[in-house]
Amino acid sequence: MVTTGDSETLTADKALAVYGKSFHWARRFLGAKMGAQATQLYQFCRVLDDMADGDIGHGPTRLRYIRKDLQTAKALGTTGDPALIQFQPFLTKHNPSTLVVVALIDGLLADQQRVLLKTEAELLTYAYHVAGTVGILMCNALDCSDELALPHAIDLGIAMQLTNIARDVLEDAGMGRRYLPASWVGNIEPERIVALARTPQDAAAKRIAAGVAQLLDLADSYYKSGIAGLSYLPFRAHMSIAVAAYIYRQIGVQLALKNHSWHDGRQVTSTAVKIACSLRAFTTLARRLHPTTPHNPALHDAIRGLPHVR
Repeated sequence: MVTTGDSETLTADKALAVYGKSFHWARRFLGAKMGAQATQLYQFCRVLDDMADGDIGHGPTRLRYIRKDLQTAKALGTTGDPALIQFQPFLTKHNPSTLVVVALIDGLLADQQRVLLKTEAELLTYAYHVAGTVGILMCNALDCSDELALPHAIDLGIAMQLTNIARDVLEDAGMGRRYLPASWVGNIEPERIVALARTPQDAAAKRIAAGVAQLLDLADSYYKSGIAGLSYLPFRAHMSIAVAAYIYRQIGVQLALKNHSWHDGRQVTSTAVKIACSLRAFTTLARRLHPTTPHNPALHDAIRGLPHVR
């Protein structure tokens, strides 16, 4: 008998409130229709993530079968896994690219191995798989059909994932994962990172902090591109995604203010900070009055050839 994890049994609204607090805050700016669509997409991605993690019964095996179904050209809305049955109306309506969902699944499954990234290109490729793909899918959920929006959506997803990595250096190391490239911090093992958290003044610990600083600088270049493309979205979607982006970016701002102290645990944003970020996000609406800045193709050099990357 298949057991189920919370993300599989919770309502979409509850899953967002429990697992995606920044997005839950930003959802209030979307309105009922697009808010429901974005929330369904969030839960869909969360279920895939929990399958990969094994938090849903037989999850990795089931996820590989889903991937195989998609590769044999079955539509997402007809995939037979019980975890996806609840999403069939949503998937049939929005018809997301199966290539993009397969790329997301590949990233989630790869995440379950020991991770020791070597280069910045590997880092960006990973971020595309687990988050840039979600940016593409979010365009579907937010009724944005303009192809010019996609590279910016990919970049915003990548930026948020880079922020996640900066926030979770110690937590990820505890699970045998080092996403900071060896080209930045050396071939340091995750177990050594965990040990260094107790001696943050050690030279190796400072190299990790410098790597976090470099990571946040890289994230900022992708945030700028992501935010530059928001005017392709419907008005309320623009507001909501801008709010989510500014709140997420704030995590990195707070890390920088604490000298990139990766060893102190997760940064969180208070309600007051979320309100301040939301107010700053509204200033991006002025972009709707001007032509959108062309996408910088150099941002995609490392991921060229992946779905919707040209």
